[in-house]
Amino acid sequence: MKETHNIRLLVVDDEKNQRELLQGFLHKKGYSVQVAESGEQALAWLKDHVCEVVLTDHKMPGMDGTTLLKEIKALYPETWVVLMTAYGTVEKAVEAMKQGAYDYLSKPIDLEELLLLLERIENSILLTWENRQLREELKEKFSFEGLITQSPKMEEVLSLVARVAPSQSTVLIRGESGTGKGLIAKIIHYHSPRSTGPLITINCAAMPENLLESELFGHEKGAFTGALFQHRGKFEQANGGTLFLDEIGDLSPALQAKLLRVIQEKTFERVGGNKTIQVDVRIISATHQDLEGYIREEKFRQDLYFRLNVVSLFLPPLRERREDIPLLIDYFIKKFSQQNKKEGLEVSKEARELLLRYHYPGNVRELENLVERAVVLCRSRLITSRDLPFHLKEGVGEPAGATDPFNLTLTQHLEELEKHLIQQSLKETGGVQTRAAEKLGISERVLRYKLQKYRL
Repeated sequence: MKETHNIRLLVVDDEKNQRELLQGFLHKKGYSVQVAESGEQALAWLKDHVCEVVLTDHKMPGMDGTTLLKEIKALYPETWVVLMTAYGTVEKAVEAMKQGAYDYLSKPIDLEELLLLLERIENSILLTWENRQLREELKEKFSFEGLITQSPKMEEVLSLVARVAPSQSTVLIRGESGTGKGLIAKIIHYHSPRSTGPLITINCAAMPENLLESELFGHEKGAFTGALFQHRGKFEQANGGTLFLDEIGDLSPALQAKLLRVIQEKTFERVGGNKTIQVDVRIISATHQDLEGYIREEKFRQDLYFRLNVVSLFLPPLRERREDIPLLIDYFIKKFSQQNKKEGLEVSKEARELLLRYHYPGNVRELENLVERAVVLCRSRLITSRDLPFHLKEGVGEPAGATDPFNLTLTQHLEELEKHLIQQSLKETGGVQTRAAEKLGISERVLRYKLQKYRL
C-alpha cells in the first residue's frame, strides 16, 4: 500500500524534465504535487490553492527563486520554501535562507536527501498543528504563562503532552533545572480528566526525610514530638486529582519503598496510625538526576523507576532551543515592566546580543531572573549592558569550543549548533543511535543522514 502524506507540494522550475521528474517521484512516494514553470505562475496558483511546501528553482527567467521566496513569505508566511540550486550558486541560496527559506538542495537533486528533508518538514508541520490544537483546547482551562516557544523540540514535547494528558498513566518529566518541568506538569493536569480535582505539588529535595514522610502520608495526633493535631498528607489532599513529585531522584530508599506501595495498591497509612486509607491519585514526577545511573549505584529502586517511567518527557535545555530566547526576552520584559510600573522599556542592541549568545546553564529560570534584574536596575527606558551581570560580558557560560557566532553565517551557526547537539546526545546515550535520535527528537534515519553529512 502506497504511503500517503499530510502535506501538499508545489514544484517550481522552468526546466520541464526537472518538473516532471520531481512530480513523478514524489507522487509515487504518496505526496500531492502540483507544478509551475515560473514564479509568476506559482503565485497565480497559490492565490486559489493551499500548499504547505514550495520547492523552487533558484535561477529562472523573469522572477527568480529569491524574489518568489520574498513574495511567498509576505503573502503566505506559514508556507515552507526550499530552494533548488546549482553548485555554483550555493552562496546565494544561503543568503536566501536568511530571508526565510527553510533549506536548499543542490542540483542534481539527491532524491533520498529530498525525502529526508520533506520528512523533517512534515514532522515539524504536524507538531505545529498538534500544538496549535492543544493550545486551543487548553485556552479556557489553563494559562500558558511562561510557555513561549517556536522550537521544534518543544513542539514535540507539547505533542506528547497532548497525547498523554487525557490518560491515567504516570509521567516522568526529565530535564535540567529551570527548563519548566513544573509548568509541563500543570499543563498535563489541567488538560486531563482530573482537571477539576486538586493539583498538589511537593519538592522531595526541600525537606528532611522524617518531615517528608509526614508531608506525603500525613500523621496522627501524638505520632511524634510536636504532632499536636492530625495532619492530612499530600496524597490525601490530592485524592481525585494529581500529585506532582518534584525532584523524585532525591527521595530516600525507605520512602521509595513506601511510594512504590502506594502506586501499586493505592493505599497507605498515616505516620503513627494503623488505619488503611485508599486514594485515587495520578502521579507526575520530575527530576534532573540521572536515574539510570542511580539505579546502577543502587540509590534508586528499579521497580519504582518502571512504575514512574510509563511515559517520559525530556525537556530540552534552553541552549538547545535558542530560537526561543528572543521570544522569552520580550515576554519577560513585558511581564516585569508591568510589575515594576516601567512601561515602554526597550533593550539596546549590545544588551540583546549579550543575552542571545549566553549559554544559560540555569535555563529559562536564569533568563527570567536576568531580565527581571535588568528591568529593576535600569535607569531609563533603555536596558543596556550596564544593567546585566558581569559574567555575561565575559562570555562565561558559552559552550566549550563554540565558534564566535558573529563570524559565522546563519547556516554555519545552525550547523555548528546541530553538530554539537548530536555529539552531546551520542555521548549521553553511550553511542546508541536509537536513543540519541529519540533524545534529539528526530528519526533514526535522519540521524544517520546527519552523521554522514557532518562526518561524525
